[in-house]
Amino acid sequence: MALELPPPVAAQLRESIKRYVAEHLDQDIGDLKATMLLDFCLKEIAPTIYNKAIVDAQRYFESKVVDLEGACYEPECQYWRPQR
Repeated sequence: MALELPPPVAAQLRESIKRYVAEHLDQDIGDLKATMLLDFCLKEIAPTIYNKAIVDAQRYFESKVVDLEGACYEPECQYWRPQR
């Protein structure tokens, strides 16, 4: 599954990459190199992060489902319940 970014997001990330390289590596790169680095990150690094996020989300929801009855239970037939 290839991660595709909306054009405005990709443009913003390209600019961020160019700034990072300029500030931390003391090099100026153009749009082509920034795009290539962004594409590499999306293909090589993003799937690992995506898969970790899926596992984290699955664990979170599983922990909530374990006590679903306790969290969501409503007593039945309460209208005619004797008043005390």
